[in-house]
Amino acid sequence: MEQIIPIPIEEEMRQSYLDYAMSVIVGRALPDVRDGLKPVHRRILYSMHQLNLYPDKPYKKSARIVGECLGKFHPHGDSAVYDALVRMAQDFSMRYPLIDGQGNFGSVDGDSAAAMRYTEARLSKISMELLKDIEKDTVDFRPNFDESLTEPEVLPARFPNLLVNGSAGIAVGMATNIPPHNITEVCNAVKYLVDNENATTEELLQYIKGPDFPTGAEIINPEAILKIYQTGRGSVTLRAKHKVEELKKRTAIVITELPYQVNKASLIKQIAELVKEKKIEGIADIRDESDREGIRVVIELKRDATPEVILNKLYKFTPIQTNFSFNMIALVNGQPKLLNLKSYLSEFIKFRKEVILRRTAYELKKAEARLHILEGLKVALENIDRIITIVKGAESPETAKSILQNEFQLSEEQAKAILDMKLQRLTGLEREKIEEEYEKLKKDIEYYRFIINSEEEQKRLIKEDMDEIIKLYGDERKTEIVSKESQIDIESMIEDEEVVIFLTHKGFVKRVSASAYKTQGRSGTGTKGIKTREDDFVKEIITASSLDYLLIFTNRGKVYWLKAYEIPKSERATRGQSIRGLLQGLSGGENVSKIIPVKDFNQNLDLFFVTAKGYVKRTPLKDFSHPRSTGITAINMEPDDKLIYIGLVSEKDNVILISRKGRAIRFSIQDVRQMGRTARGVRGILLDQNDDSVVAATVIHPDDRYLLIVTEKGYGKRVALSEFPIQRRGGKGVIAAKLNEKTGKIADAITLKDDENIVIVSKKGKVIKLNAGQISIIGRITRGVRVQRLSDDDSVVAVSKVEEEEVEDA
Repeated sequence: MEQIIPIPIEEEMRQSYLDYAMSVIVGRALPDVRDGLKPVHRRILYSMHQLNLYPDKPYKKSARIVGECLGKFHPHGDSAVYDALVRMAQDFSMRYPLIDGQGNFGSVDGDSAAAMRYTEARLSKISMELLKDIEKDTVDFRPNFDESLTEPEVLPARFPNLLVNGSAGIAVGMATNIPPHNITEVCNAVKYLVDNENATTEELLQYIKGPDFPTGAEIINPEAILKIYQTGRGSVTLRAKHKVEELKKRTAIVITELPYQVNKASLIKQIAELVKEKKIEGIADIRDESDREGIRVVIELKRDATPEVILNKLYKFTPIQTNFSFNMIALVNGQPKLLNLKSYLSEFIKFRKEVILRRTAYELKKAEARLHILEGLKVALENIDRIITIVKGAESPETAKSILQNEFQLSEEQAKAILDMKLQRLTGLEREKIEEEYEKLKKDIEYYRFIINSEEEQKRLIKEDMDEIIKLYGDERKTEIVSKESQIDIESMIEDEEVVIFLTHKGFVKRVSASAYKTQGRSGTGTKGIKTREDDFVKEIITASSLDYLLIFTNRGKVYWLKAYEIPKSERATRGQSIRGLLQGLSGGENVSKIIPVKDFNQNLDLFFVTAKGYVKRTPLKDFSHPRSTGITAINMEPDDKLIYIGLVSEKDNVILISRKGRAIRFSIQDVRQMGRTARGVRGILLDQNDDSVVAATVIHPDDRYLLIVTEKGYGKRVALSEFPIQRRGGKGVIAAKLNEKTGKIADAITLKDDENIVIVSKKGKVIKLNAGQISIIGRITRGVRVQRLSDDDSVVAVSKVEEEEVEDA
């Protein structure tokens, strides 16, 4: 009768998942530290070894190899086996391919290999070094999946394959990513560590300069390499190799080597898309001229384009500059372990010692067995007449064997060897050969015992192996390691000029040379700087140097950096391009609130922040001096809060905040202490109700005279700033406008010097442009006059100052 044992489901789930995870880790995804292979790769190579597919033998169909591997050792999908076989044959995937393939095995353009029935393969010369001495009991064997055969647990691996060819894999809860290296450098490092067991990582890096990828390219952050090899984690930045060529009509950037695992066809398509979207301007044509000689991607430039600037854009937006992340995890004694450079090489040396000892023990045993036989043969030759008499007179071979053993004190094996001996061994020449073989075996046995007992000899043999590997397979580095000093300073190529940057309400941006605005006379009608749609308008016009930093703040409290010259330049009144295309990591609900140009972060100025919930913050400008391409936090806000205002301030300034329900507070900047980037800030205005919020804020400059207030229903007024007394921050402030259902709540407010030109935009994109002098100057406790007529389902969302020519051109 079956007994039911109750087990808590969480316990069963935990144990089952752990079993599954370890199965994936050990049996599929992670390489062994000793031979650097995952089970599928090891089984493919061993299957090919059993098929005698050696480098000097004819190729065999890949389907035959896959079938052999599936049927005997790897009971998984045929495509998984074939994909692994294909990768081992690709010279752009493996630094030293382990399989010699014939046929279509894919390309750097991402083309897949031909079906396994069309391609052929055999072992490459270097893979023979992984299998060498496998028949000499150098490694353990285990039963295959149905226990009908045995397979090696690991290959003897005469060179450090894990580091030489690298490995990548995703297990359960962990992953590995080890780049390939130059075999000469790695073998030299092994030799050094054999002699210097206490060597530091820095000493080993005298030999191993860094990763060496099959596709070449350049590593441009050598300063990261030491820490990576000390810890086993980190990342190197890879950059494509290029040259600038002068063609018949144009200058061209020619890419000759790509970073590892970059798909060339996808790269070209991506560059074409960026040109189409105007994220990269200055490219006239792009074509692929690659052939059997190597990669050649030609990027033709427009006449006025600077190659270095275009390259900088390509580095930023395309994988011609990319990162390779190290995660040096491998199986050590069946357990996943994070390794640094020294620990890996030490594990390999330990394994090679074990292989040498096992091989020597096997050869010693074999030599001793043969010596034993030769000793018997020597006895037979010395007593040949008596032995012939015994054999002739014996009734059977068994009887002869028994008599020989008893009369000459021979073992069963010696007696059998004498009976099996051919008559030709009785000739003088053959007798000499036996004697020579006997003496040679005695010396060999003595040497084998010396190896087993001498650690120094084991070390010498390891170094001898490394020397032979270097001699047979050593080559020059493909990946260059470029020092920072040799990198091109792109900014030295940029002309330092004054530029005007336009930002529209809809987030379009454009850079124009300021000289375009300085050539007209006093009575000119103005020049349009940027073409906008009917429902868009210029929100900000920023004057800066082309080498200035632009701090780009979003409504979610993040700040991004761009150099002014990275904004696309155009001399024509075009629309520009979306600023989203220039910033990395901008989320869907994030919009640009403000752009502030900065030449020097060491100025004694602060950035002042105001949020919708009435919080204010002052942070030193220098806290924003370390750029990060994906942006950093400028202010911490609650999820339902948003950034309303950002401006540069000094301690002498004062600021005014205006709420949706018509309250305003004016206070000195000195009321707000300096805080760090990640602070939320302090209360600037005490809002009466939960549905009130700050809709506008601004620093009051000495020449500002009025506050222009616009309501949701299109009413507006100018109020003298003198009507707003300076108070302490955190209070309720004073009434800024009398509101009712007819006016709606306050939509926006700005300070004005005098009769400046403004635009008012509604939710439905209706834009009105006018001179502020047309709006009445009245008191705080008034509702204002109608400035924009709107439909019942429309409302004002923003008001902004614009340049005179923008109004005239409209």
